Amino acid sequence: MTAAVNIRAGRRTVPVDRPDKVLFPEDGLTKADLARYHRSVAARMLPQLRGRPLMLERHPDGIENRGFYQKDVPEHFPDWVRRVELPKEGGTVTYAVCEDTATLVYLADQACTTLHRFLSRSDRPDHPDRLVLDLDPPGTDFAAVREAALLLRALLEDELDLPALAMTTGSRGLHVLVPLDRRAPFDEVRAFARDLAGVLAARHPDRLTTAARKAARRGRLYLDTQRNAYAQTAVAPYAVRALPGAPVAAPVTWADVEDPSLTARRWTLADADELAANDPWQPLPRGRSLGAARRRPAALDR
Repeated sequence: MTAAVNIRAGRRTVPVDRPDKVLFPEDGLTKADLARYHRSVAARMLPQLRGRPLMLERHPDGIENRGFYQKDVPEHFPDWVRRVELPKEGGTVTYAVCEDTATLVYLADQACTTLHRFLSRSDRPDHPDRLVLDLDPPGTDFAAVREAALLLRALLEDELDLPALAMTTGSRGLHVLVPLDRRAPFDEVRAFARDLAGVLAARHPDRLTTAARKAARRGRLYLDTQRNAYAQTAVAPYAVRALPGAPVAAPVTWADVEDPSLTARRWTLADADELAANDPWQPLPRGRSLGAARRRPAALDR
């Protein structure tokens, strides 16, 4: 058995046990590779994670074997990993919260391939500071995803005066996010997201749909708003997906979205230096209220 390697992460040194354990068999990528990636992108990733409860996607035997999703923090996690206890129906859940580089490295040691984050912060868990629409294509045509994202951006920015950010999911589609000021609870944000999706689908019924059932989509791109709810999660920016090639959920500029060469898996773990060097979301728009947008009936008139 290969001895643990120690990785310096901020003020801590974090041991990575079984560092040669292969997590991505087709690519030969190991736990140590994932840990070093997390350390490399920490300056970009941590601002997107701090204060947010996490759901951990873990693959201890590699991504070709069945992994599991974990919400409750295991007892063996070190005490310096921050925890937050939040209510659920019939009880509570104690989530991990990633506040520092050491936690990122430790989660890689735990074969946590992918981090999924709350859209809210732990101090006000029912009041999100992000609205997310997941653009889910019916097949492999990414041009349809890019076109839908640009239509959504035009609706948000030009008609509703709301900022819009884009991110590849590292899987099949794009996420379009709106920074919020945390005034509105999830029920209001979810209703607004559904209205947005409904308007866009009504304007382009041949290309877009809000139908959750795949059989009802009939080859159209699905505008998924279901993540906008308490305790629901979305893949975190810069998270590695448990897929061959180790693709990354990467923030992008709108110029990137306009580029026909863009795909959902454009960036991978191997692009750590490029991802660390550039921040497509800077300057980050301030969180906005949905109040003014809701008072624009013409813009949301179907």
